[in-house]
Amino acid sequence: MRKNTHKVKELLFIMVSAILLLFSIMVKFENVWVNRSIYLISYLLVGAKIVKKALKNIIRGKVLDENFLMSIATIGAFAINEFPEAVTVMLFYQIGELFQDYVIDKSRKSIASLMDIRPDYANVYRNAQIKRVNPSEVKIGETIMVKPGEKIPLDGIVKEGSSMLDTSALTGESIPRKVVCGDSIFSGCILSLCISFIYSLKFFCRNRRSF
Repeated sequence: MRKNTHKVKELLFIMVSAILLLFSIMVKFENVWVNRSIYLISYLLVGAKIVKKALKNIIRGKVLDENFLMSIATIGAFAINEFPEAVTVMLFYQIGELFQDYVIDKSRKSIASLMDIRPDYANVYRNAQIKRVNPSEVKIGETIMVKPGEKIPLDGIVKEGSSMLDTSALTGESIPRKVVCGDSIFSGCILSLCISFIYSLKFFCRNRRSF
């Protein structure tokens, strides 16, 4: 919740900074320092945090980082009276950072959702009996039984039976897919009908690896 509030605050600062930048570019006051003051306010909204980070890193001995470089570039633009360029550079940098954070957050959520669909057990056919084991303990080539409503624990090929598979967790497709003997199936899918026996072809642990 706090993180979302912080992102909203950053977006608000970016929007206000952009509005002030455009206003100062389009409206020219007789007193040049009025426009320059608007540019400075616009800059501080998106650049104050960057400059502050740069100063802190310099004290810690970390000089040549992106915060320092952005600060030097924009302050240098101010020094040669290129106020619009200074604000524009910092504004676009912050917009880029915002998009980067969005992509990272989305990737984390995708990874978390994949971890949620990982099955906790597999029904393995061993010594004429069905044994429930951890998917990581299943050997390549062993036969697994999957009951209706259960998740496919491992990638494999259907050995016996047929069914409808709910693949929405992996593909986003809401329509179930029919599988019959000889079809490939993937871990994380949910069995809808009938009972199927499958050959295990790949492990499904932290990473998938083929044999």
